[in-house]
Amino acid sequence: AKTVCDEKGIDVYDIVKSTQPIAFENAMWAYTLGAAIAIKKGCTKAAEAAAAIGEGLQAFCIPGSVADDRKVGLGHGNLGAMLLREETKCFAFLAGHESFAAAEGAIKIAEKANKVRQEPLRVILNGLGKDAAYI
Repeated sequence: AKTVCDEKGIDVYDIVKSTQPIAFENAMWAYTLGAAIAIKKGCTKAAEAAAAIGEGLQAFCIPGSVADDRKVGLGHGNLGAMLLREETKCFAFLAGHESFAAAEGAIKIAEKANKVRQEPLRVILNGLGKDAAYI
């Protein structure tokens, strides 16, 4: 998967690490696998690529775990795809008191989604703890 991404000049590992410095090592590789899946599928639209990335995330969910049962990886990919489609006008993110890691991801979405959208995505970040709000 890394070779496929490297051949396209995409350093997924670094992108994930720069987005969420506290991410688990497996997260970097799950996203790398997802990006390779998107490349191999020939995804040309950001929303398509996001859904394919979710397949890579799902592959790293432990079989029989809650994340596996609830298809969390696929859900994350589909959420990303939804936010990249023009039909979605607003993203309201409600974080728990100290959801620092989740806030980092939500903020990255807010920063990057509009690069591929015609109409800017409106983003509401609510309920962030003081540390998450700081970033």
